[in-house]
Amino acid sequence: MNASPSHRPHPAEWTETQSLLPSAERDLPAGRHQFHKEQMMARIHEDLRTSSRTSATSRVAPVKRSNPFLRRTILLPAAAFALAGAVVGGLALTGGGTDGGRTALATGPALTTRIGAADAKGAPQLLERISLAAADTSAPTPRKGQYIYIASKVADSYVKTDGDKSEAVSKELHSRQVWNSLDGRDGWLIEAGETSDEGITLKSDVPFSGAYNALAGLPTDPDALLQRIYRASDANRDPEVPRDQAAFVAIGDLLFESYPPAEVGAALYKAAAKIPGVVSVDDAVDATGRHGVAIARENPVAGERTEWIFDKKTLRFLGERIVVVKATAGNPLKVGTVTHTSAITERAVVDAAQQVPGQVS
Repeated sequence: MNASPSHRPHPAEWTETQSLLPSAERDLPAGRHQFHKEQMMARIHEDLRTSSRTSATSRVAPVKRSNPFLRRTILLPAAAFALAGAVVGGLALTGGGTDGGRTALATGPALTTRIGAADAKGAPQLLERISLAAADTSAPTPRKGQYIYIASKVADSYVKTDGDKSEAVSKELHSRQVWNSLDGRDGWLIEAGETSDEGITLKSDVPFSGAYNALAGLPTDPDALLQRIYRASDANRDPEVPRDQAAFVAIGDLLFESYPPAEVGAALYKAAAKIPGVVSVDDAVDATGRHGVAIARENPVAGERTEWIFDKKTLRFLGERIVVVKATAGNPLKVGTVTHTSAITERAVVDAAQQVPGQVS
């Protein structure tokens, strides 16, 4: 997903934020450049790509890790990220075939949803409850040599332009599996339509700052943690992206495809409560159709609201979506259009890359 930031700090300037800001970013594969030219941006988790792919083999060159604090909605101006996104949960479009050893995903019309009511006063209380739920966990602590496994469902929609004709289309909801070593230097990705069935390596000399070890080293004091997040996102965000929105998105990225220690996860939610403009939402739906409550923040420039969705009873993190909530000059999509959807379907600790939970290594 890596658009190049307009500026980045010199290594000599990296102090407390160094662990959050790897020195190199992963390049996009050549086939994705036209995609981004048409869409302007795509889902952050498409970052895990290689600069080249083989058509039918899983052996590829090592890739450069991306920084979870460098999401495209931080890097790209509002007029660009207003055109990104995905379809609402459960959409399965027909189509198929193969493309270079990958399953070709179908496209169809973008969908709309009911916009949940936002409550600014309810956000701090809900985040406090979510933080307590995150701190009270029985999740296992990973051991050296193990991997963090995340399975999810994701989808994208965008404005497709063919000559002088433009239309909103959606990519099919599809599965994604990611394995990351605790130090972030090794991993594997299998994503329908984006990799071969065997997947691609994520091995790298650049540590992944969203890795377990890096997250374990973050401050657990919410104020110190938020200051660190602001410094990291400020160094790389596009000037047109509001500062508070960039920080909110950065926290969301750490919540999605990661496995933070309980005390860090709790601190992330408490830090989010301190960001101006954060609201609670009475109802939101993840990519698999699960209804929940949400913590959200609107980017007024783009007219889009980013929502983190939680189970209404357990307050477990379910997924994320982005919804157009306000018409803007730079966004041709209708109010109510869901421009991004995702859902975590499984999160676990396993003994090896490519091992799924329950499988003997």
